[in-house]
Amino acid sequence: MKRLTTNQQAHIPVNICLTTNIEMNGEKESYELKLSGQFYEKSSGFFLKYDEVQEEGTIHTIVKFSQNEALILRSGAVKMRLPFHLDEQQNGSYDSPYGTLLLSTQTNTLVHECTYNEQTVQGMLKLNYNLFMQESPVGTYEMSITFQGV
Repeated sequence: MKRLTTNQQAHIPVNICLTTNIEMNGEKESYELKLSGQFYEKSSGFFLKYDEVQEEGTIHTIVKFSQNEALILRSGAVKMRLPFHLDEQQNGSYDSPYGTLLLSTQTNTLVHECTYNEQTVQGMLKLNYNLFMQESPVGTYEMSITFQGV
């Protein structure tokens, strides 16, 4: 019996720089993380996969992006699903100790570039979105992810 195989490129090791700027109630915060991860492509889009080690434990993150949409999936110490679609509000979720909270995003900007071959890759994903929790505005987020093969 033949097994089906997926049409998938090899996972390419990358260095990732993740910058997040948040504006809430007139106040601004900025975060920057430098991480190691992997890049790969499937027919449904481009993927970045990386782990963040924080006090609560390890957070496994997958970022999927394609033409007009993106999705951030986090599991482990934090469980979250945050979808983005240009000019369309999307519903996601965040599992907290108090239960699952409804999140939604209104994406203002979604831009990505990616160039790669079998040996190396480089690219970026930029998102600007309004985040809502339980239908209440949380703030405006600007996220920039740049990545480059190692």
